[in-house]
Amino acid sequence: MTTTTTAPQDASDEPQVHFWAVPDLTGLDFDPLLARLLHEDPVTRVRLPHGEGHAWLVTRYEDVKFVSVDPRFSRQAVYGRAITRLAPHFIPLEGAVGFADPPDHTRIRRVVARAFSARALRTLRDTAQDVMDRLLDRLERGGPPADLMELVNRPFPLAMVSELMGVPEGDRPLMGHWADTVISAAAGREASERAKAELGRYFTELIGRSHGTGKETLAAVLADALDEGTLEEHEAVGLAALIQISGAHAVGNNSANMVYALLTHPEHLARLRAEPALLPQAVDELLRYIPHRNAVGLSRIALEDVEVGGVTIPEGDPVYVSYLTANRDPSVFPDPEKLDFDRGYNPHVAFGHGPHFCPGSALARIESEILLDSLWTRFPGLRLAVPDDELRWQRGALIRGPETLPVTW
Repeated sequence: MTTTTTAPQDASDEPQVHFWAVPDLTGLDFDPLLARLLHEDPVTRVRLPHGEGHAWLVTRYEDVKFVSVDPRFSRQAVYGRAITRLAPHFIPLEGAVGFADPPDHTRIRRVVARAFSARALRTLRDTAQDVMDRLLDRLERGGPPADLMELVNRPFPLAMVSELMGVPEGDRPLMGHWADTVISAAAGREASERAKAELGRYFTELIGRSHGTGKETLAAVLADALDEGTLEEHEAVGLAALIQISGAHAVGNNSANMVYALLTHPEHLARLRAEPALLPQAVDELLRYIPHRNAVGLSRIALEDVEVGGVTIPEGDPVYVSYLTANRDPSVFPDPEKLDFDRGYNPHVAFGHGPHFCPGSALARIESEILLDSLWTRFPGLRLAVPDDELRWQRGALIRGPETLPVTW
């Protein structure tokens, strides 16, 4: 259960520290502590299950955006510090773009942008539809009941990010295993660190084989950046690992959450099937509504005393922002607990905000739209094969999703 402890008060009247046990939640349940802090204590201190000390947690929309863009909050200063966190291990590889500050961050992101050009995304959309059609052919051949996690939601984004990266098809199951192990809080430090090292060695070799090939894969783009002197090897490898993991694991779970949301909101599903042009807007609302992760993502360090939401965060203190609570802030999203496909103004921050906005967001949207459209076009009677309360959800997960998603049609 989520519990709260109060630090002893002294003359300085220090604010309380909420111990955040981070329960394994199911389905679309919103973390009760997050919900309470958004409304009652929007800039506060928390302690998570691992790491040391406490960190500040910022939950309101405008405060989250402020911390996300203000250069006085540094990602680079986090590296190597045992900051309180959900996972027992430090996940990113050295040089990962997620822990870079400008100007290094700007330099690295420019390289990523080459792989996500408009032309590349058009090609990837065509590829995505072909991949999805083959997966649904296999689903149909096998007949009901079937597990969508095994047959669609895991293999589809894994295939797509591997296609982008240039990972051969035969290596993709191993890539999926590494990604799941690295990103899990339940796998344990040793297994996760070993998978991270193996992933790093793999991408070192893949990028090494991609020099001068003239291909448009991300591995080739990174190899060219090394040849140009734009990136160092550890930066290229860290970037490849970050995109591969998030593109496979995060999109796989998030797309499964979208399918589950529609299966358990039949009126929304019926509306979407009757009005297919509504799909992009519906995907945006699903992105806003779904609590796609447990706890929070990567932290920052305050480089000087900074006031946030009327509270002074001291220099040197770690700070987390919650994009989940920002997406439920009633000052921005009227009736935020409601899944509303008619929500016209929807400036959600499901992909982050500012310099660290997810570089693969456009591809993730493409995949979500193709998956939802294709699934119900092919199987209009698709429904859960077991009662909702019998579904099993991943435990100890950083990114939330079902273990299995059994369906019939």
